[in-house]
Amino acid sequence: MKKRDKAQKIAAILDDLFPMPDIPLDHRDPFTLLIAVVLSAQTTDARVNMVTPGLFALASTPEAMARLSVDQILNEIRTCGLAPGKAKNIKRLSELLVETHGGRVPAEMEALEALPGVGHKTASVVMAQAFGVPAFPVDTHIHRLAARWMLSNGKSVEQTERDLKQLFPEATWGKVHLQIIYFGRKYCPALRHDEGQCPICSWAGRGDRRGAKGDARAAAGGRRATVVRQRRPAETRSRE
Repeated sequence: MKKRDKAQKIAAILDDLFPMPDIPLDHRDPFTLLIAVVLSAQTTDARVNMVTPGLFALASTPEAMARLSVDQILNEIRTCGLAPGKAKNIKRLSELLVETHGGRVPAEMEALEALPGVGHKTASVVMAQAFGVPAFPVDTHIHRLAARWMLSNGKSVEQTERDLKQLFPEATWGKVHLQIIYFGRKYCPALRHDEGQCPICSWAGRGDRRGAKGDARAAAGGRRATVVRQRRPAETRSRE
């Protein structure tokens, strides 16, 4: 089966299982979405949704967040991974939004990526989900499934993003991104996965040891990206 035909069949299955996928991070507007996505690096969505109500009760706008101290922010997000670095990034990005963007989240990829703690994936999520601009955010889970389904070679997150953008219609990128995340959580875990019972892997996967190697290669790519991020200076190490 050609990759494009496979992608069409996968899209049909995802539409059937998750026709209207919700954004898993609780938010009110582009700013609170941005903060939630920054917090989600190396932290589960469930954990982020536990800490953001308290944080947003203190500050839900760039102006209010910029007025908080780093310690006040850290106190609310302490249970998130990389919390000290994220607290610094949240305060500084809020200050920059006030200083250079009129207190608004910019709707440009380059401007978003220039903010502390905001990498390409985070910026892509905000562009797609807050502003409706076509983008295909690829995290380590989507990277893994794309390799498992043989839609990409799993060499890098960047390559996977390019491959998926070519295979799925641009108008569906934001939706498919969410659908794959939900599908992976419910049907396609990284470990102890029964490929024969999976609605997609049962026909789209490799079906032999090469599939396991592909998963390992994709996971390794995600780990390498994480290591690189962690080696950056403290104020930007939680970029994603």
